[in-house]
Amino acid sequence: MTAETVANRSIVDDFVELLYVHRAVRLAFERHVALGYIQHNPSLPDGREAAIELLEPMFSSPSFTKRVLVDANLAAIHIHARPTPDVLGGAVVDIFRLEGGKIVEHWDVLKPWPETSVNPHPMF
Repeated sequence: MTAETVANRSIVDDFVELLYVHRAVRLAFERHVALGYIQHNPSLPDGREAAIELLEPMFSSPSFTKRVLVDANLAAIHIHARPTPDVLGGAVVDIFRLEGGKIVEHWDVLKPWPETSVNPHPMF
């Protein structure tokens, strides 16, 4: 593992703990996300404060982090997100790019949890 991967893994682990486990959106973003945060989700505007304002209401419901991958300046977090405990929710992959010890860019992929499956393999 490179020194960059080790350093960024520490940042991403703390970000994941704050955001996905403790639901502390503002603290996670203020500690680990750059002000000029670039957002590739077409439903969300650029900027750290815009992300905080839009994500705080969404992060009041449970989600479960399944995997965290970090390689050099890129990180991917695989999550089972559920708006409420009685809804199946879906799989989310958040991809982040880090620069200078901060998260500077974000992409995501969302897949609704299907009612049925044509194979016996779980999504997680």
